[in-house]
Amino acid sequence: MNWLSRYDLTPWRLISLFFLLVFFGLFLIYPLIFVFRNAFYVDGKFTLTFFRLMFQDPNQWDVVLNSINLAFLVTLLTTLLTLPLAFVMIRYEVPGKTLLNSLILIPMVLPPFVGAIGMRQVFARFGSINLFLMEAGIIRQPIDWFGTGEIYGVVVMQVLHLYPIMYLNVAAALANIDPAMEEAARNVGAHGWTLFRKITFPLMLPGYFAGASLVFIWSFTDLGTPLIFEYRQLVPVRIFDMLSNIHENPMGYVLVVVMILMSLGYFLLTRSFIAGQKFEMLGHGRVGRIPRKPSRQITFVFYFIFFCLTLLALIPHLSVIFMAISKRWFMTIFPEQYTWQYLGMIFQHHVTTIGIRNSFFLSTLSTLVDIIAGIGIAYFLTRTRIPGRNLLDALSMLPLALPGIVLAYGYLAGFSGTMLDARQNPIPLLICAYAIRRLPYMVRSAYAGFQQISISLEEAAQNVGARPSRALMRITLPLIVANLIAGGVLSFAFAMLEVSDSLILAAEQNYYPITKALYELLGRPDGPFIASALGLLGMLILSVSLILAGKFLGKRLGELFRI
Repeated sequence: MNWLSRYDLTPWRLISLFFLLVFFGLFLIYPLIFVFRNAFYVDGKFTLTFFRLMFQDPNQWDVVLNSINLAFLVTLLTTLLTLPLAFVMIRYEVPGKTLLNSLILIPMVLPPFVGAIGMRQVFARFGSINLFLMEAGIIRQPIDWFGTGEIYGVVVMQVLHLYPIMYLNVAAALANIDPAMEEAARNVGAHGWTLFRKITFPLMLPGYFAGASLVFIWSFTDLGTPLIFEYRQLVPVRIFDMLSNIHENPMGYVLVVVMILMSLGYFLLTRSFIAGQKFEMLGHGRVGRIPRKPSRQITFVFYFIFFCLTLLALIPHLSVIFMAISKRWFMTIFPEQYTWQYLGMIFQHHVTTIGIRNSFFLSTLSTLVDIIAGIGIAYFLTRTRIPGRNLLDALSMLPLALPGIVLAYGYLAGFSGTMLDARQNPIPLLICAYAIRRLPYMVRSAYAGFQQISISLEEAAQNVGARPSRALMRITLPLIVANLIAGGVLSFAFAMLEVSDSLILAAEQNYYPITKALYELLGRPDGPFIASALGLLGMLILSVSLILAGKFLGKRLGELFRI
């Protein structure tokens, strides 16, 4: 047919596009529709009754406000941390810049869900920090830093984990500013704070809001960290507590809808604000900026602040390591005795072995799904003229702005009573949930690879008789294998440590992934030490994955963590 040839829709492309749309329809759109239908419809009639009840219930409304305040506070604190840090790193020739850039990314190798275990130990009433301050004579009585059931620990842990993501976006935005724009402002008398406020920061807004969106959404929807700190007055935890009566209590659907609207609303608000502004820089890409050499005072202040921040960011990592190798750690700054017992137990304990085995199996299959789907989506976006490419792009990127707990809740409720019922066997839904959540990393990696390879190479192969599919398999894919490996490695690593989907969908011990096994262990006498050893394994997996991805993608690695 003429319209098929017009849009380059060969039979295999049509089949591939059909399966992609079915995949998104079943495992991305359907759960959302199911949640909205149950929140707004009763007996087939539209109603806002449940939402009125939520607003009239002070307890429910306080939970929503707490989550919003937490997200805004974490976004503000990460902004205050990263703006001066990025400014110095980009604008000045700081000694050891390569090493410093690596140190900034350290918090990303430890999921906050795991780091919170170590933070509770170190900042306990008679933990390492209080004991050190008391021995140094700085305080006389121990300080209850985070308290039981308080939000402070959640804030600190989220800030320490998320500031690298904000930094990647802010630093990239700052580096892309045309120096001529600031030079023109200096010529008319703008300097210092005035220059930054009126010229530099407005030009950074697209990159800043991209980072702020990720930080806000992640903080607002984080389930694991509040659970570890036992702070339950947040929307994700309240939804988690309602899983037991998911079909009887509609308030769970209402809270999920609130979470969706808040996350997507914030994302679209920042996008619309950026779209309504003009950020063109005529000289961009033509004039290079020469980093200045900082004065001794600036260098000293920068290194002091950087050292303090890095030390604070390393506390969760070090505390998890110490807990994993300690035999006894009570009322002392450092463990009294050390042992390899708990590290050995992660491959012997029945809960940890189940978790490791299941996570490797689930993550491997979900990564294969991501590789196939990511290649297909990137191919359609870069090599075809099919109608609706923007929709396909939006669907593949939507999981970045969509909380994992939303999909997990939709899966649990929407597929209940079907052959995919998670209460009977969560494996298929866990694979799909992991794949959907990490698909954006694969799509971006593959997309970058396709952009770098000229389409003329495939056209040349087709001119000598090769089918488009053969040209893709024999010519293009071997040339972008580095991008595919990088995206696959990251998809695998983050799937291994996925929290929300694992906690919600895996109800029985035989199906526990690593994160659910870790959460289960915390309630046992020696559980925190075994959980720390298991967390150390997760830290190692994520560290190796980021290093490998960085080797293949180089400076483009940061693009995977931007909206």
